Amino acid sequence: MDGRSPGRLSTLAIIASLSWASLLAQSPNRVPRMPDGRPDLQGFWTNGTVTPLLRPPEFGDRDFLTPREAAEYERTALRRLLAGAQVDGRAPIELSYTYMDRLAVADGGRTSLIVDPANGRFPPRAPQFTGRENVSSDDPETRTLDERCLLGVAAGSSSAGPPIVPNPISGNFYQIVQTRDHVMILAELIHDARIIRLAGTHRPAVVRSWLGDSIGHWDGDSLVVDTVHFNDKRQWRGSSGRIRVVERFTRTDVNTIRYHATIADPERWLQPWSMEMPFTTTTQPVFEYACHEGNYTLGAILRGARMEDRQR
Repeated sequence: MDGRSPGRLSTLAIIASLSWASLLAQSPNRVPRMPDGRPDLQGFWTNGTVTPLLRPPEFGDRDFLTPREAAEYERTALRRLLAGAQVDGRAPIELSYTYMDRLAVADGGRTSLIVDPANGRFPPRAPQFTGRENVSSDDPETRTLDERCLLGVAAGSSSAGPPIVPNPISGNFYQIVQTRDHVMILAELIHDARIIRLAGTHRPAVVRSWLGDSIGHWDGDSLVVDTVHFNDKRQWRGSSGRIRVVERFTRTDVNTIRYHATIADPERWLQPWSMEMPFTTTTQPVFEYACHEGNYTLGAILRGARMEDRQR
């Protein structure tokens, strides 16, 4: 015997267990959980990145950049945006870091968000695909959905999703609210709130919406979300109303949700493709994005088109 009483041993054991529990609670690898034991996805998040959805051709079959290449790719992000936004050889002079997010390369060096196919590009297009991204300056109903403030799809992004694809300029902030029966994802662009019903069934196919009909269930620690029945006017990246998106939200630690999405549309692509990226916690709030159809920009576009008509 070492002279210590059973009462003192019990007290030491309690103190040790409480200290260990405190360390676990502070561990960055701990996955926060709801009272029912499910991972807690709630909070404010960002998925902003300069990594494009499609791998740039100059990167060939490389999945990752070196740290030096990644730093240079981040440094030259604005230059690439300006070059890609030129019209008649002129770039928009108002595009600057004044209101842009300074974004990093995903996962420290990923060359594309697409992980399947391995080349980081879309699969071959379906034979019947004819393209659905035509834009007319004569009819406001055929302007792009982002210009009409209907969806956050500027520059090929898909802010509210699904799939959720970051905007290359700004506004990649989200708030997630979670209950036992629902998960809500509020996107800053363009103030869309997607409601995911848990353990439910899809609505009839005749009921279609811009963000589709999302049903979720838990697969271990991953929230799996199946979305169908999209409005066929959405036409994201030329997609049809038959597009189906299956997402997985996996909270891997205190600061990260791993996002994986598989997209299938037999009218657009010959085979499904998948993308992956992290959501990270942020202290930035989700601001109101007061965009509305019929704003000043759309009126200016149409007045410019009429001026061109008169000059012909």
